[in-house]
Amino acid sequence: MRQVDLEKIVFDANGLIPCVVQDQQNRNVLMVGFMSKASLQQTIDTGLATFFSRSRSEIWVKGETSGNYLKVVSLAMDCDSDTILATVNPKGPACHTGTESCFQEPG
Repeated sequence: MRQVDLEKIVFDANGLIPCVVQDQQNRNVLMVGFMSKASLQQTIDTGLATFFSRSRSEIWVKGETSGNYLKVVSLAMDCDSDTILATVNPKGPACHTGTESCFQEPG
């Protein structure tokens, strides 16, 4: 897995960084989550997209209850080092509503 340099990442005042999740196959944006340094390290160590829940104040692995894991292929930082792009192979719908993506057309 292509990785990011943890020392260069710019976390916000809450110790978080936004992570845009993109499907490797069709390039659709699946979701956006927030990562802490610990959840980012867990993502690197396990290869599974792992986030920090702002509402529950805890680390969570995407798919741990649904089985819809996101296998990380690569991680990249943006030019300001304050956003991460995770390219993934999804194992089922990414959205908690059961849709492929959290970003659906208005309707």
